[in-house]
Amino acid sequence: MTQPHYIGQPASGSGNAAAFSTAEWETRVNLAASYRLIACFGMSDLIYNHITARIPGTEHLLINPYGLMYEEITASSLVRIDIDGNVLHNPSQEYGINAAGYVIHSAVHAARHDVGCVIHTHTRAGMAISALECGLLPLTQTAMRFSEIAYHDYESVALDLDERGRLVRDLGMLDTMVLRNHGLLAVGASIAQAFNTMYWLEMACKSQVDAMSCGVPLRMPSPEIAAKTYHLYRPETRRPFGEMEWPAMLRYLDRRDPSYRD
Repeated sequence: MTQPHYIGQPASGSGNAAAFSTAEWETRVNLAASYRLIACFGMSDLIYNHITARIPGTEHLLINPYGLMYEEITASSLVRIDIDGNVLHNPSQEYGINAAGYVIHSAVHAARHDVGCVIHTHTRAGMAISALECGLLPLTQTAMRFSEIAYHDYESVALDLDERGRLVRDLGMLDTMVLRNHGLLAVGASIAQAFNTMYWLEMACKSQVDAMSCGVPLRMPSPEIAAKTYHLYRPETRRPFGEMEWPAMLRYLDRRDPSYRD
C-alpha cells in the first residue's frame, strides 16, 4: 500500500524525520495532518477515537497516543504498533494506546489490504444518524455518495476481540459504515481518500439531521437517480476523491499551524 507523497517541505523542528524511513515519515506527516483536520472541522471527541494508517511495505500501523487531543498530534508523536496491538515505537513515556481503538482498527487493517487508513468518529450528527432506525437516507447529492453503506449493531465498548470478525463481516468491501448507537467509520486506500470520505459522510449526516428537524415531509430522489449518483462518486468511475484535494488541505493547515509536521 503506497501513501501519496504530499508532505512538501518540513516545518522547522522536524529533524525528527531522520529517525524514520522516508515512507514512514511521509505517512506520519499525512496522518498527523488528518488528525488536525478532523479537529479543525469539529469531528474530534476530546482525546478519544482514532485515525490509523498502515506504513507502506509493512504490516505496522500508526495510531495516536492515548491522552493527546487531535490538535496536539504531530508526526513524531504517533505510536507505531503491529497488527496484534504490540507497541513497537512510542516516543512518549506518558501515553499508551487505547485498546478499544486497536480492536476496531486492527480488524479492518488485517482483513482489508486495500485499506491504508481507517477513521472512526463520535460526532454529534454521526451519533444521531446511528440512533435512527432509517439510518442514512439519500436525501442530498452528498448523501447519495453513500447510497451503499454498511451497518454494524452496537455490542458495547469495543474491547471484545471476538467482535472483530463481525465488524469485518458487516463492512465487507464498502468504504463507510454506521456503527449503530455509536458513530461512523470510513476507510480509504490512502489517508487523503479516507479523510475526504469521512468529511463528506459527516456533511451528509448533518444535512439529514437538519432536514428531519424541520418537521415537514422529506423529498426523496428516485432509487435510479440515487444509484446513478452513487456510481458517479465511485473512485473507479471518475477519480479517487481526496487525492486532488489533499495538497489544498495541507496548505489550509500550514496557513494556521504547521506544527503537525514536527
